[in-house]
Amino acid sequence: MQQKEKTSTPLAGYSYTLDEGQLLEDGQRNDTMTINMGPQHPSTHGVLRLVLTIEGETVIKAVPDIGFLHTGIEKTAEVKSYHQALVLTDRMDYLAPLNNNLGYSLAVERLLGIDDEINDKIKYTRVILAELQRIASHLVWLGTSALDLGAQSVFLYCFREREMILDIFELISGVRMMTSYICPGGLQAELPKGFEAKVREFLKAFPARLQEYHDLLSNNQLWLERTRNIGILTQEDALAYGASGPTLRGSGVVWDIRKVFPYSGYEKFDFDIPVGSTGDVYDRYMVRMLEMEESRKIIEQALEGLPTGPYRVQNKKVTPPPKWQITGSMEALIHHFKLFTEGYRPPQGEVFVRTEAPKGELGFYMVSDGGPKPYRMHVRGASFANLQVLPRMVEGTFLSDVVAAIGSIDIVLGEVDR
Repeated sequence: MQQKEKTSTPLAGYSYTLDEGQLLEDGQRNDTMTINMGPQHPSTHGVLRLVLTIEGETVIKAVPDIGFLHTGIEKTAEVKSYHQALVLTDRMDYLAPLNNNLGYSLAVERLLGIDDEINDKIKYTRVILAELQRIASHLVWLGTSALDLGAQSVFLYCFREREMILDIFELISGVRMMTSYICPGGLQAELPKGFEAKVREFLKAFPARLQEYHDLLSNNQLWLERTRNIGILTQEDALAYGASGPTLRGSGVVWDIRKVFPYSGYEKFDFDIPVGSTGDVYDRYMVRMLEMEESRKIIEQALEGLPTGPYRVQNKKVTPPPKWQITGSMEALIHHFKLFTEGYRPPQGEVFVRTEAPKGELGFYMVSDGGPKPYRMHVRGASFANLQVLPRMVEGTFLSDVVAAIGSIDIVLGEVDR
């Protein structure tokens, strides 16, 4: 077998290496190229670089290259108080900040030993907000994935509904995305007047809008050709690589942390776990579409049963005094000052808490040395694990199918690069 010297030539923003004139034993040419997709390619859903080895239009090898968005969130948390570190979690999966807040708060509450003091009002409110956030996250996924495959109208429709959800978040916190509203010990503030009416307005409008998405895509022949039997992930590979969330359930594995290890009162709600059968791009699409409907059902149940009560635990170690007390009580003022300057001190110990975020299983491992700052915070991000299965999906398929496969696993690089 004779091989000529490799040459490198720029091509429309891609760099590649061409093995020219490589001959097989039967005399046929075997030309392969190694190209970069990203880190600024519009179809990579963020600053992800893929190193692809292709032969003609077929992907022979795919290697994800991450780290372009590394923020050091886990290490930064170790020099912040537990309350200050909360805002860092908003910026991991920045399309689902409230789900990140919830996982972190549950872990800190368990460290503090106050998890049994969280009342049903707090739990139900957290569930409502977490499921609204799940729908919002899935809407961004649906719109961008459709855009990748040429369906431009869906993107605009999805953001129309997402705006309704962000309006709700702005109503409760004054912020549309990075709310930090769910916090250790409860919620940042009381639910404002008009919250329930605003949520019900969305719940009333959403079923018809979701049906619009189905009408546009689910039986669209072009959509089926770009998603059916594309990017197949077997159950065995999904489990071996630690995939979770819709990526895992799309391969037919019935696994949802909300059912298996219920938290925040999820055991009180009735909902189904959608799963696929083939494990292709279409199955992962349909799982998320059905999940949005299940999230709507959960929100309705939580809203109907939303009890009254305080929005924070009545524990002076964690909860600051009401503002009206600070102006008339020196003890309350000192308590408030020490809580926000020194922070609270969980006893020594370690905990691991897992939740079902929109991308999959989100875990927080927290270690306390008895001080006011986390000794160690490590996050098990769903996007990081799910990205590892991408080569199994695309190797042996066409180059044009890589875009569909990336979109179907719904990665967020803020969660990958932490």
